[in-house]
Amino acid sequence: MSRDDRQTLTNGGVLSRESIPVLTYVEYSERLLAEIADGGRVAACFADNSGADDELDLYALIARDRQGDLRLLRTRIGDSFTSLTPRCTQLHLFEREIAEQFGAIPEGHPWLKPVRFHGSWRPGKDAWERDTTDHPIPGDMEFYRVEGEEVHEVAVGPVHAGVIEPGHFRFQCHGEEVMHLEISLGFQHRAVERQLIGGPHPLTPFQMETAAGDTTVGHMTAWCQVSEALAGVSIAPRGDKLRAVALELERLANHVGDLGAIAGDVGFLPTASYCGRLRGDYLNLTAELCGSRFGRGLIRPGGTAFDCEPALAEKLLKRLEPVERNTRGAIELMFDTPSVLARLEGTGKVSLETALELGLVGVAARACDLRRDVRLNHPVGIWRDSFDPIPHEESGDVFARANIRLREIYASLAWIRKQLRELPAGPHSAPIPPARENMLTVAMVEGWRGEIVHLGLTDENGRLSRYKIVDPSFHNWNGLAMALRAEQISDFPLCNKSFNLSYCGFDL
Repeated sequence: MSRDDRQTLTNGGVLSRESIPVLTYVEYSERLLAEIADGGRVAACFADNSGADDELDLYALIARDRQGDLRLLRTRIGDSFTSLTPRCTQLHLFEREIAEQFGAIPEGHPWLKPVRFHGSWRPGKDAWERDTTDHPIPGDMEFYRVEGEEVHEVAVGPVHAGVIEPGHFRFQCHGEEVMHLEISLGFQHRAVERQLIGGPHPLTPFQMETAAGDTTVGHMTAWCQVSEALAGVSIAPRGDKLRAVALELERLANHVGDLGAIAGDVGFLPTASYCGRLRGDYLNLTAELCGSRFGRGLIRPGGTAFDCEPALAEKLLKRLEPVERNTRGAIELMFDTPSVLARLEGTGKVSLETALELGLVGVAARACDLRRDVRLNHPVGIWRDSFDPIPHEESGDVFARANIRLREIYASLAWIRKQLRELPAGPHSAPIPPARENMLTVAMVEGWRGEIVHLGLTDENGRLSRYKIVDPSFHNWNGLAMALRAEQISDFPLCNKSFNLSYCGFDL
């Protein structure tokens, strides 16, 4: 087997850690940049200090969507390494995260600031020069400033109006025009990745379910795929289909809620009011499956913890009929109203070039004419041959992001009806053996926001020595910042809701 072959795997694939070649940093850099130039993108990049010496293993996972596979690159670094961000913007946040977690400085990084404002995982290896030994305080950093007459600064958050997670936004404005937006998060950091080391622990499933609370099914599905791959087992067809139904119900609830919130931001109250209620109807359908509106307790390694008997499937189908009818009426009313379209079209545009440079995923990417969807590019299980073509738009504005949601709502409704009528016989769950030792696996799931990536690495005892989570928001927050360039500051709520990114999913 050639060196290149040993670095290639697919979604759900497993590699022996010993078989992954260690490249020199020059080789690593050249291969990474060559993959990006050939159409690849950075799905994950992380460091691991579980080895015996003081060096760090540095991994980059490159998604090759055209080929439908993944390229894994590995090198070793010390307390510093040459930043590749100036040549590959997609690495911008990943390199900052590595500096924060392990104190390894990416020399030449153009924007080296804390990501989550916590202390280094390695004692005595702190990347941030501070006058105190305390952990950094979220938001305590120098912000980019634009100087000039009539230029002013607007600070928003971290405490916001209404029930919303904390995040700080710093606008540099000339009049009403936004010249630059800098986003500082970290207020929701819970050290999820750090707590997973040595696991799986009894708390691990609950930590996965709350990595991003509105994406319980998405993150838990990724964790289960990691667990099953490390154990070397496959999920039963019935459990696979029930997981996918739950994932699409989660997509429906959030897409419908987002369209209602977008309608509210432009003052179109009929759709805003209806969608707020309809979101609850979709959440209640998930509760029928497992007792939790967010799907907590439903997805577990080996399948699902709850079955869907024929009587329950028929009940869900009947309840879905009026919900779908009301959903179509509410959102089509919004999209048929010229005054609404006038506010959505042309607002908060992100160009295809910017989306490529930042590595956007999910709804934000597909709105910019990027056909990025795990169900299309890296399918596993039921998704290999059972989903319609993925909708995409070209304009990259608020309208495009809203219209993607509308089209995905209709696709998910049709798909769920079909699957509930065709649930295969057999068990919905099975016990799985312990994880194999010294292995690496990757799981990718298309959550409602976009691509979720989980990587699990085990030690010589089959316990987790490193676990990496990439929520789609980690890729997309900078997309929101670029969408505000040259926009009116009053358009920020509308643009923000059209992305609807996760604070806690970013902060972990």
